Amino acid sequence: MTVDSDARISRPAAAVLPPADGTLVTIPVGDVRLETGAVVPDAILAVQRWGELSPDLDNVVLVEHALTGDSHVAGAPDGLHALPGWWDGIVGPGAPLDTDEWCVIATNVLGGCKGSTGPASLAPDGKPWGTRFPEISIRDQVTAEVALADLLGIERVAAVVGGSMGGMRVLEWMVGYPQRVGAALILAVGARATADQIGTQTTQIAAITADPDWQGGDYHGTGRAPRTGMGLARRIAHLTYRTEFELDHRFENRAQDDEDPWSGGRYAVQSYLEHQADKLVARFDPATYVLLTEAMNRHDVGRGRGGVEAALASTPVPCVVGGVDSDRLYPLRTQQELADLLPGCRGLEVVHSRDGHDGFLTETTAVGKLLVQTMDLARSARGDTVSRRPDC
Repeated sequence: MTVDSDARISRPAAAVLPPADGTLVTIPVGDVRLETGAVVPDAILAVQRWGELSPDLDNVVLVEHALTGDSHVAGAPDGLHALPGWWDGIVGPGAPLDTDEWCVIATNVLGGCKGSTGPASLAPDGKPWGTRFPEISIRDQVTAEVALADLLGIERVAAVVGGSMGGMRVLEWMVGYPQRVGAALILAVGARATADQIGTQTTQIAAITADPDWQGGDYHGTGRAPRTGMGLARRIAHLTYRTEFELDHRFENRAQDDEDPWSGGRYAVQSYLEHQADKLVARFDPATYVLLTEAMNRHDVGRGRGGVEAALASTPVPCVVGGVDSDRLYPLRTQQELADLLPGCRGLEVVHSRDGHDGFLTETTAVGKLLVQTMDLARSARGDTVSRRPDC
């Protein structure tokens, strides 16, 4: 089943762009009908913007975040975001996404927990959504983003870019709305979820839902949350985001400081994973993690479109496909398939990194070069004759 902009059953009045300094605003996008036929009523998306919108409304770059990311792509921590922007250095004046030229917009996805409507937010009855929040897909998230673009009067984005779960949304934009996308950058993702990914991700979900504090998923407002299960899920996930080589190079089989693993103490790598878990538990809602992870399990750009090959062949959008050579979660073969099947791709771009899947976030110089390529495609699609390339 293909969901397009007509799937929304109501729409509020036209919206105003957020401030150009990255200040977060929430924008109502109306009722969103999902692939399942369920409806999220009066949905809200958290939105941030950097850079000015051109008079012709033709310089918008939509940046798509990954699973535990949000709309805070760049900038210092603020009241809602405990961390600096997750792509700091990539967005800004003179950066690969140069805000002197481009108007960069990012949302927190439908189902998220950083200002958008999701399990942790209040339903129309004033109570937390919890388990009443419907199951969603990556395609549904893009339906909500298209609704936002409509409300902002943006008929076509110059480019849409993202990695991991964000790359899934890039693909859905390209295939579902090719006429509305000038160019695209797809990073560290495949055309569909693999058995390995689903296996790992359902194990993470099981860790959360097995925690007694999960309370059937309706724990919001009780003073208890499945923090232990969430921490275990993060530890499992983090191992898939990094590499065996990097972890062994950093930690080997050493004990943590003066602790003794023979007497109940921890290994150094164990302490590291616990630290990563604690950071996420402090800032992310477990039910949101479950909901969005299930959406990733359902990722299949070919669903209802005749299969992956037919779906990818249908989009003419010029694009750059990038993969990380050490990524064990989304191995290079999955990006090679995209590069081979997308008509607008000239070949796979490989990012060299010891950091595994996280390389799309940590290798900012290499990724910046891919963004420069992408924005050249966006200029060409817009009809520009001059290419402007910032140093990367």
